[in-house]
Amino acid sequence: MAESETRGGADDSGGLVTIRLPVWWTFGGLIAGLLTGLLLAGSNVIEPLLEVTGPVGTLWLRALQMTIIPLVAALLVLGITKMAQAARAGATARRMLLMVFGLLVFSGVASAISMPLLLDAFPPPSGASGILDAPSAETQQVPTIGDFIASLIAPNIIQAAAETSTLPLTIFFALFAVAVARLPGAQRATMLRFFEALANTMLTIIGWVLWVAPVGVFALAVGVAARAGGEAFATLAHYIVTVTAMGAIVLVAAYALGIIAGRISPAKFARSVLPAQAVAISTQSSLASLPAMLDSARRLGIREEVADFVLPLAVAIFRATSPAMNMAVAIYVAHLAGVELTPMLLAAGIAVAFVISIGSVSLPGSISFVISIGPIALAMGIPIEPLALLVAVEMLPDIMRTLANVTMNVGLTAAVDREKSVSMQPESA
Repeated sequence: MAESETRGGADDSGGLVTIRLPVWWTFGGLIAGLLTGLLLAGSNVIEPLLEVTGPVGTLWLRALQMTIIPLVAALLVLGITKMAQAARAGATARRMLLMVFGLLVFSGVASAISMPLLLDAFPPPSGASGILDAPSAETQQVPTIGDFIASLIAPNIIQAAAETSTLPLTIFFALFAVAVARLPGAQRATMLRFFEALANTMLTIIGWVLWVAPVGVFALAVGVAARAGGEAFATLAHYIVTVTAMGAIVLVAAYALGIIAGRISPAKFARSVLPAQAVAISTQSSLASLPAMLDSARRLGIREEVADFVLPLAVAIFRATSPAMNMAVAIYVAHLAGVELTPMLLAAGIAVAFVISIGSVSLPGSISFVISIGPIALAMGIPIEPLALLVAVEMLPDIMRTLANVTMNVGLTAAVDREKSVSMQPESA
């Protein structure tokens, strides 16, 4: 059985649980479901079959959705608290975090601008909306600027959670995490242990749900193929290419950062980062690529004390492609569903993508896909049901995610090393 295994980021209290995911079985369930729905569409068998697969797919989707809010809350508190503690580590950490913030904002903004333009230039196949069976955009109410600003703060956080009002929940738990980081040591440790236990509990549940993903995805795919026919395959291929293209933008930015900010020749940077990229493609894990990234840093002449600090911290709290590719998924679904994306909705999506990326960086791709894009879609008024199907092909865009993340981590380290060198020059003069 083909599986992917990734361990969540650990802290002093033990870290997040290990999750084993049946990635290839899930992909096989998708293909089998699409073929079954395609072959049986229009026959006398399809309706009785859909009466069975429909409820099964719905139950699996709801099981996936029920963990999103508590898991996002726990991971946000853990991730932001870790960043706040890192900021106290010294000037190098603060320079790094400042660059990380800028790169994450760039990632989200680049996708918000480029993805709609790409979809206009290369639209999805005709009939692609049949893959979603999503509600029409006519049911969506576009908020005014005043309503949008007022919605940022929820007077009742329990009600906001019940209504899945993601943006105010994200802001609340971000502020909550900053407050936790300022508590006395013993109280902070107690709170972090609680949220780590909550995260592990939710990860265990979502691990169970994803373990039966081949069945759930098969059930959903049968209905999709029965509605969309052969367009389902073409749409998924188009989706993979366009979303991956947003990751390619981050990859190009990673080269630019290392070459320009790190003041390294293009040939040397490309040659030195190649071994780390090879590991990234083969493992699809930034954590597994860390030793190779450290070796690339040595090849680039980056000081060991900078590389040994920046790269492990980057693996723990930074995933450059997260805002870009997560926004791309949400925008793609919105395009198919006919949801009009106003500047306010795009801004809300970027804000949530920015904050969520901090909490989900250490998770396996299938889990981070659900808990990262779900809140973004909810904040933008986009249906989240298609995510349960798209997670089956996430293994393919995830190659670009890991490749660009690893390259960006090395480029970031080169830039931080150069900035530290410049800041030290007056002292050594």
